[in-house]
Amino acid sequence: MAIGNVTPDSFYAASRLADTDRVVAWARSAVADGADILDIGGCSTRPGSTPASEEDEWARVAPALAALRETMPDIPLSLDTFRPEIAQRAIEQFGPMTINDISGGDEAMYEVVRAFKVPYIWTLRGDLELPKKKPQLCALDGLILDPGFGFIGSTEADYACMREMDRLKEYGKPILVGVSRKSMLWRPLGLRPENCLSATQALQLYAIEHGATILRTHDVKETAQIVRLSECLMCNV
Repeated sequence: MAIGNVTPDSFYAASRLADTDRVVAWARSAVADGADILDIGGCSTRPGSTPASEEDEWARVAPALAALRETMPDIPLSLDTFRPEIAQRAIEQFGPMTINDISGGDEAMYEVVRAFKVPYIWTLRGDLELPKKKPQLCALDGLILDPGFGFIGSTEADYACMREMDRLKEYGKPILVGVSRKSMLWRPLGLRPENCLSATQALQLYAIEHGATILRTHDVKETAQIVRLSECLMCNV
């Protein structure tokens, strides 16, 4: 899953796409490099950020989604939003797409994904027991579980969750992991996001070995190489 942000303030500057021409160029490059899903976000959720208004978020994502549907109609899209109103408008105007909701959702969002029968990425924010607490939601068709690295509360909590993420396999759902260039990497190493490609790759390979089936990443080409090598390790050469 390739990350594309139509925002001016996402934490990793290289992921910011200022206009639809850049969105399309990014999408074509990502697909050529091996992306299976394109994830578009219009509201930064980096720690300490002020969320964009609903109007601003829609004004950012709608042109991007329209451009991608027009130029690459067969590529699966994902919308990174925690607002059910944005999710519903996007599905109604641009067709089915995955909803990637870092908030963990609420009943309004759950109703949208139920009504439109679209895949939903449920961010657990470190609570690996949450699917047991909400079995009706866990039973949704198309549900994808995301441990929620970066939204758990601390670097220590992120790593504690990663050490336990194998437990998610018991639910029989796809598992998405997003650690790409996040603070859980650069803080312990004293780096910045721009210098964390190799650290990202190390944790992504660990995530694959412990159940991840989708990697959400800024660096598609390098991540595709990690996926290929993991296949070699599992003797699927």
